[in-house]
Amino acid sequence: MKHNKLFFLSIIVLSLLSAGCRSSGDYFLDNLDRSVSPRTDFYQYVNGNWLKDHPLSPSDFLVSTFTELQFRTNERMFVMIDSINRETAAPGSIEQKISGLFDQIMDTEKLDREGAAPIEGDLKRIAGIRERAELFRQIFELQKTGINLYFRFGTAVDSKNSSLHVWAMGQGGLSMPRSYYLDTDENSITVNAKYRDHIVRMFELSGFSAEQARTNMEAVLRIETRLAAAAFDEVKLRDPNANYNRMSGGELRQLVPAFDWDSFFTVMGLSFPDELVLFQKEPLIEAANIIAREPLADHIAYLQWHLIDDAALLLGSDFYAADFDFYQRTLFGQEEMQPRVRFAFEMVNNFFGEALGQMYVEQYFPPAAKERVAQMVAHIREVLRERIRNLQWMSGETKAEALAKLDAMGVKIGYPDKWKDYSALDIGDDSFYANRKRARLFSRALDTEKLGKPVDKTEWGLLPQVINAQYSPESNNIMIPAGILQYPFFDMDADDAFNYGAIGVVIGHELTHGFDDQGRQFDKDGNLRDWWTAEDSERFTGRAQVLVDFFNSLEAAPGLPANGALTLGENIADNGGLHIAYEAFQRAVKVKPLKDRKGFTPSQRFFMANATLWAMNVRPEVIRNITLQDPHSLGLWRVNGALPHIEEWNKAFNVQAGDPLFIPPEKRASIW
Repeated sequence: MKHNKLFFLSIIVLSLLSAGCRSSGDYFLDNLDRSVSPRTDFYQYVNGNWLKDHPLSPSDFLVSTFTELQFRTNERMFVMIDSINRETAAPGSIEQKISGLFDQIMDTEKLDREGAAPIEGDLKRIAGIRERAELFRQIFELQKTGINLYFRFGTAVDSKNSSLHVWAMGQGGLSMPRSYYLDTDENSITVNAKYRDHIVRMFELSGFSAEQARTNMEAVLRIETRLAAAAFDEVKLRDPNANYNRMSGGELRQLVPAFDWDSFFTVMGLSFPDELVLFQKEPLIEAANIIAREPLADHIAYLQWHLIDDAALLLGSDFYAADFDFYQRTLFGQEEMQPRVRFAFEMVNNFFGEALGQMYVEQYFPPAAKERVAQMVAHIREVLRERIRNLQWMSGETKAEALAKLDAMGVKIGYPDKWKDYSALDIGDDSFYANRKRARLFSRALDTEKLGKPVDKTEWGLLPQVINAQYSPESNNIMIPAGILQYPFFDMDADDAFNYGAIGVVIGHELTHGFDDQGRQFDKDGNLRDWWTAEDSERFTGRAQVLVDFFNSLEAAPGLPANGALTLGENIADNGGLHIAYEAFQRAVKVKPLKDRKGFTPSQRFFMANATLWAMNVRPEVIRNITLQDPHSLGLWRVNGALPHIEEWNKAFNVQAGDPLFIPPEKRASIW
């Protein structure tokens, strides 16, 4: 399939027009399902018509307000890519690199002609391993190009010395979520069996005989299951202290003597570090034991599998379809592949995300939006400051530290001050696979350049075009990209009821992350340090346990309970964000009063605007994956689970004892 510029441009323009210009803060009122009482199911009441109007297409596994807005934002950027004049773009320019890569990905005829040819040389090199020393070297060479083998590594901010970058390592090496290797429920057994078939199929596509493919599959499963058994589960991964082990290079040699560390750092182009951090110590020890003791033939199969698995989407349509069948159809229930053009855009965005982001903000992010959001952040932060000062359960000593942290918290809005330079990243016409390898080596080089250097706390961890927001504990700052500053999260033409209920709660959510069960363990400078008195820490834990217990009592799907421990940080942030954004909103309307609109009070519209954000249609397979792995609760429970803890919501909708969503005041969470 060749790229036809005018054809694709017309599709995108039509889809943009069909999406419409949703500039009214009251637009969400059209989504109401008035057949349902808000006191029975607030999520359905606010989002019922949206859910009906946004069914899952065969190529979707999840449709939400986030994905809908990301799709519209991506369409805008696609128009930018498609509008590049290929004939006049200067060789080596960012325009030539972006358009050249996009056209290469869209040229499926060439990819089909190549088949497995782009990876054949690497597969043969791995097959030629004859001794353990060469095994180590091949592992490290593959890891250097971003292939997930045995463990992960890279440059990170030192959690206990957040002003410096340090070399860090942690668990890795799996192709599926950990639970599918270990759990014995019917669904996990079924997924595991399909994974085995998938491995065999992919080896056969790569030129291996059916017998060798099955032998290789058994070796891969043995190694990956050992890695999974040693890996930390999702709840333990949320404990900052359990995932921090600083040590000297000599201590690393003593801890993991079976590992060829000299070869590892030589391949990475680094001298042996004086100090480093192991995020997960025990899984790394087990990974080293596996590498040192499992048969060479098993390791060869494991390396070849991860090479094939990592490259599948970069090869011909047989590989692309097989990858889809397992990772999208089996794990997520998706029935059909997304259009190739969407995949091509996503890959270009992975390669050149900041360059596209720079183009995006120049066209679609007005300075006035940044200014207004900055004012909202200041107002919401002031509310949190006063709430901390007035806490009855916290001592003055801990309050002083908390206030110092809040005052030191940075705010990034819209886009970075300095853009990434892609001049050193070459895009050739050899193969998609080769270009992806170059892109990863480019990123690896930027990563390792930071070692031993001061941390640049102005650096962004999100692209400006993403529909997301973030708090970074090591940098102690919140980040609100330009992408999320659109309807239904933000609207320059909407009133404070809408904007405080939508983006205001998001802002409050991110501020609260600095004081959730994880964030509270970092101080104002971003260092992992216990600044709490023992008594205050105990009181915090008791109050947080209310949310753990409440969410544990919910059912994500029949027979599948929610996980209150895994989602605790996000649930604390939702709770705090709602409290402080609502109070900031009440202060705003004292200065600029609002009237009822379309039969709803300003307070009601605040909570309705917030509930709109979490609308989602999702496949059963995805519900399971989110519940087992994601620290965020399902959208349903970010409404029906979060709002009943908020007294002002209960008052706004006259929720009384006996109503399905009523929670007695003494059982509601109250932290910040």
